[in-house]
Amino acid sequence: MVDRIVLKDMAFYGYHGVLQEERQRGQVFFVDVEVECDLHSAGHSDDLRYTVDYREVYRRVQAVLLGPPKALVEALAEEVAHRLLEMDRVEAVTVEVRKPHVDLGGPVGHAAVRVHRRRGPRVGPSAV
Repeated sequence: MVDRIVLKDMAFYGYHGVLQEERQRGQVFFVDVEVECDLHSAGHSDDLRYTVDYREVYRRVQAVLLGPPKALVEALAEEVAHRLLEMDRVEAVTVEVRKPHVDLGGPVGHAAVRVHRRRGPRVGPSAV
């Protein structure tokens, strides 16, 4: 069984997008993260030292979303995943970034990208 810390519907106003107007006016982005880690010791000890502090998870997500503009939602999700995997005790992460105000020429609730990443080296043609 895999333990997870989950933060849902974090909202940030960022200036990301392919279009220049998106980078000028900005928009809200929503982020969900699932951090896979062993929570057994924390659950038994009731001690913050044995878990992943979700305040730090939030700060790292916030730093990416409020940071330098990126063209692609994929790049936002990838950077969030990378920063979370740098944390002690984090074995894997799932990151979803949602862009609710996307113009596709018709009604749509949001566009989203979800990535799942594990600790370890990146391999294959997608590695940059």
